[in-house]
Amino acid sequence: MTKIHPSAVIEDGAVLGADVAIGPFCHVGPDVRLGDGVELKSHAVVAGHTTIGANTRIYPFASVGHQAQDLKYRGEHATLEVGANCLIREGVTLNSGTEGGGGKTVIGDNCAFLANSHVGHDSTLGNNIILSNNVMIAGHVTVQDNVIFGGGAAVIQFTRVGAHAFVGGLAGLENDLIPFGMVTGNRARLQGLNLVGLKRRGFPRDQIHALRNAYKAMFESVEGTLKSRTEKVRDEFPDQPLVAELVEFVLSEEDRKFCTPRIPS
Repeated sequence: MTKIHPSAVIEDGAVLGADVAIGPFCHVGPDVRLGDGVELKSHAVVAGHTTIGANTRIYPFASVGHQAQDLKYRGEHATLEVGANCLIREGVTLNSGTEGGGGKTVIGDNCAFLANSHVGHDSTLGNNIILSNNVMIAGHVTVQDNVIFGGGAAVIQFTRVGAHAFVGGLAGLENDLIPFGMVTGNRARLQGLNLVGLKRRGFPRDQIHALRNAYKAMFESVEGTLKSRTEKVRDEFPDQPLVAELVEFVLSEEDRKFCTPRIPS
């Protein structure tokens, strides 16, 4: 049964699914769609052309769906899509898209946005992503599935973050981060593979072993270019799915810079 507190404002046109709960002093805009079982705790605002997936929980003072923090934005139609079973904690800001970036921000299922984290306009986030407190994701960023960001990490615009990666607390990420990679520092440097995450997610030992060998060949060698080393790895590990994912990420964007290990002096 849907429950709406008398102090909440639900504007005409908003669409509410079954069993929605809206707490005191919340505001839901006229172009918002809330899926079944969505809960707004109190003082939460969902605005713009925004869709919230089933069973997502939004906590006080979150701002979800307001216009992009982009000075070029001129009021064009833009959207925000948030998947199912997400956790949006206090003070989180999730912005809609802009015309220059495709007009939409998209967030997948089972994501957790801890207090005061931010996702900028036209970004695309996959499933099972965790943003710890005060994480800042700029506009036009792509984050693949199962990525964890430590507290206070920042990602500049147009950056790609590969699946199963780990971004350490307070890291400043300005270059693409490979799938399964782990970075720390400001500016962020590649520290190796996210082996803890790989083991926790149950990847087979032989696949992890092959991935470690591929990583060493690509990032611990100084012979040739990263592209040439990656192409060589592709030929040496033709039947390894984790290696194939890493190789495809690196070779799919010829003009991108990548996080690499710090070279010892």
